[in-house]
Amino acid sequence: MSQRAGTARVRTARVWHLVVATGVGVGLLLQLWLVLAGGTDVNSGDSGTAVPLGTRLVRLLSYFTIQSNILVFVSVLALAIDPRRDGPLWRVLRLDGLLGIVVTGLVYEVALRSLLDLHGLAWWTDTLLHVFAPWLTLLGWLLFGPRPRIRWSTVARAMIWPAAWLLYTFVHGAVSGWYPYPFLDVTELGYPVALRNTALVLALGILLASAYKLLDDRLPALQQRSQ
Repeated sequence: MSQRAGTARVRTARVWHLVVATGVGVGLLLQLWLVLAGGTDVNSGDSGTAVPLGTRLVRLLSYFTIQSNILVFVSVLALAIDPRRDGPLWRVLRLDGLLGIVVTGLVYEVALRSLLDLHGLAWWTDTLLHVFAPWLTLLGWLLFGPRPRIRWSTVARAMIWPAAWLLYTFVHGAVSGWYPYPFLDVTELGYPVALRNTALVLALGILLASAYKLLDDRLPALQQRSQ
């Protein structure tokens, strides 16, 4: 690749990542504003102020969707600043963002979309967090990398966050009686079914992370730093 073509690719990557960061950031801010105002939480479809604000905020931050979008926002904003970014911790952050947001998109399409009936600002927020973020983040990685960036040690470290989120979800649910997603709701399903669903989600995460690793090895190297 010529130097001019390489420079153009870096510029295009920077614009792409900035667009994704902007969309995700707007989606997160809209959702925060809706919760503060007693509007719709697009993760559940619930609205109103009967639940105390502090509890609503804790629940908002407990959603895998919200945590995934935060990871994506931080990682793509960093790439908008430097499309060649690298580093051991950043690699885990980037993989967690990719992993979490695609799991979010898949689970939303399969299990959650049909449960929600959203309109107006809530619909736009939902679209940004559950549709725009997953598929534009994935497409951006396929088009612009950077890669290679994923080792098997990166995959192993990236699985710490999903496992910790699941542990937190069950502990928080046992204390409060609230679960962020119907397929993890021990109160309704019982532990055997909820844990089976947990195992399926973890298996999906491991498969996706492994697929990212294999693609990272086989797709053309992009945006490597000069040695």
